[in-house]
Amino acid sequence: MPDVQSQSTPTIHIGRRTIGPGLPSFVIAEIGNNHNGSFDRAITLIDAAIEAGADCAKFQMRRLDSVYRAATLSGKDDDLSVEYTLDILRRFELSVDDQCRLAAYCIENGILYMCTPWDPISVGMLQEFGVEAFKVASADLTNLPLLGVMAATGKPLIVSTGMSTSVEIKSAIDFLTPRALAGFVMLHCQSTYPAAFQNINMRFMGKIAEMHPLVGYSGHERGIAVSQAAVALGACVIERHITLDRTMEGPDHAASLEPAEFKQLVLGIREIEAAMGSAEAAERSLSQGELINRENLAKSLVASRPIVAGTIITEADIQVRSPGQGLSPLQMPELIGHSIARDLEEGDYFIASDLTADAMLARRYNFSRPWGVPVRYHDVEAFLDLCDPDLIEFHLSYQDMERNPSEYLRANYDKGLVIHAPELFSGSRLMDLATFDEDYRQFSLRETQRVIDITRSLKQFFPNTARPPIVANIGGFSMDKPISAEKKLQRYDIFARSLSELDCDGIDFIPQTMAPFPWHFGGQRYQNIFIFPEEIAAFCDLHDMRICFDVAHTALAANHFGFDLVGAIDTLGPYIAHIHYGDARGVDGEGLQVGEGDIDFVAVGDAFKRAAPAATFIPEIWQGHKNRGEGFWIALDRLEGTV
Repeated sequence: MPDVQSQSTPTIHIGRRTIGPGLPSFVIAEIGNNHNGSFDRAITLIDAAIEAGADCAKFQMRRLDSVYRAATLSGKDDDLSVEYTLDILRRFELSVDDQCRLAAYCIENGILYMCTPWDPISVGMLQEFGVEAFKVASADLTNLPLLGVMAATGKPLIVSTGMSTSVEIKSAIDFLTPRALAGFVMLHCQSTYPAAFQNINMRFMGKIAEMHPLVGYSGHERGIAVSQAAVALGACVIERHITLDRTMEGPDHAASLEPAEFKQLVLGIREIEAAMGSAEAAERSLSQGELINRENLAKSLVASRPIVAGTIITEADIQVRSPGQGLSPLQMPELIGHSIARDLEEGDYFIASDLTADAMLARRYNFSRPWGVPVRYHDVEAFLDLCDPDLIEFHLSYQDMERNPSEYLRANYDKGLVIHAPELFSGSRLMDLATFDEDYRQFSLRETQRVIDITRSLKQFFPNTARPPIVANIGGFSMDKPISAEKKLQRYDIFARSLSELDCDGIDFIPQTMAPFPWHFGGQRYQNIFIFPEEIAAFCDLHDMRICFDVAHTALAANHFGFDLVGAIDTLGPYIAHIHYGDARGVDGEGLQVGEGDIDFVAVGDAFKRAAPAATFIPEIWQGHKNRGEGFWIALDRLEGTV
């Protein structure tokens, strides 16, 4: 038995969907009579609704002799407009058998079938179809006998309020509340086709919400902006008419959306819902892009002069400078008067451990596979003084590519070597070895070849590494939306061509698994390749290639696309040469500290032990290098025993 709707539990259940405040809007593609009496056209409209992403395809059913008086049906004494309406209905009405077949087609193709019954006989017929809910037309808001019949079925109701006054709406709510035990939604509606914007009065949704907790919107206006705005105003149901051609004969076509526009409506609704966030959030959370921009643009406290250990810090010892990699200026009062425990050069950041004695420090770790830390040329020696890893992974910037490694590195190291290629090159150009732009691809090829050549030159410092891996984000992203399946295959082909044109002698080029929404320049794009495990495995098989498995990236992809993270590890295990370990949350929260996201690291660790026992790994934690690598040491400490 469905839950009884109340103020404390303002939700209804239609099929597998729960509808209520704060949940994704239930989108109804109102086909109505826009099939113009053609069963085949009705099927095409259902397909268009599915393609657009609608939750429901809705029709109408009426027995004219149960809806209209006999004199009206005879055409004796009614207005021309009524005569015209009856003529349309007679010509465009589908048979009960056709409606039953449409309901079955919807079930087979994964979309909810719904129908508006205009009379009690139609309610009974639809009950035989096994419909999940009923829609009440605006014209029947005051038809208490019909409302009572529908409420008695025990099905949820979606009720339009067009052509009705506030008093009538309140009367209908009062009538349904004790009777419609499966719950109901009231839809704000302006019943003109198309509706003039100045008549819609979207603020009236708030008045309905004062009378009943579940409110939606049934729109007949031109375009999609108002319907999308209704979502931002709290509409939990959105209904719009869909047509194949707005110029067709019939009263609803002009107020309908054609398939491409309906798809844009749904896409916009889902974007608005994602942007709305949660009203219950206790704190404003920073997105990954904001964190990137915060570091680049924000300010830090830095030493204004050389400072020796034991100095009591005064305001004169501190400057505020970008970037935001040290203590925030908000912590200046806390720093003043504090005794510093280390030497600082002019311009050095004050860091969190300068304020406390309990910072996490590196120690000896026990892992079942070789491990390392990410470093830059300028801090490799400092990190090796702090820990004793099996390998180091140089994260190169495009400026590092112009530097002489000999100015930073000792004669040789008894460590393994991994290189992470820049994703950003000079001129603010991202690496993209899979782009359709041939000039851009050639640029990416040249820069990638330079990375390969630098890696070969670094081997002199790492004599124990015969074939160093190069981790790379190989491109295949798009700016504003995902690309088609056909173009995605073309991107893979372009990347394969790029691979064949690179001189990879003496190195192992290993693309990393990617997240669905990569962060570039502190903003998001759409990633199209190296996301799905089966696609990656097929490419690796074909091109004898290994990969870097980025745990956070693949977890985000799994969350977004609905595949299993552990299953992805099993699928890709034979191809995994190296692992990046970080936590993740949702679909775009990457590089979180281990234990601060959604990943089950015990299950992930068991999968890697089973599927890729020889792969090496590093912790890849956002800003893990700060505070003398504290983020890395925390991650390694938490991973010990699972990796």
